[in-house]
Amino acid sequence: MRKSLERLLHASGYGTETFASAEEFIQGGSENAFALVLDIHLPGMSGIDLRRGMLTAGSLLPVIFITALDDVALRVEALATGCIDYLHKPFESHRLIEALERCRK
Repeated sequence: MRKSLERLLHASGYGTETFASAEEFIQGGSENAFALVLDIHLPGMSGIDLRRGMLTAGSLLPVIFITALDDVALRVEALATGCIDYLHKPFESHRLIEALERCRK
């Protein structure tokens, strides 16, 4: 999925940097990022826990959550973190691009 998203974003004119886990992002996250596309279910720390940690640290980096599990409670929890969007896999590529455009505003 990560490779597919990377190809989609490059084809749409976005530069990307990918990470295999939340911990990897914490260690080497890009300071030039304007948004973070974040899977909720990651190995180790969850995407929601990463987002909460970012908020606690004062990060205002916009987040777009993606997930294969469309659970109402999970959606509510993700939206409560102030994410820009919550996309259920598989999603139409234009929905991700539209969410990224909202991050730029």
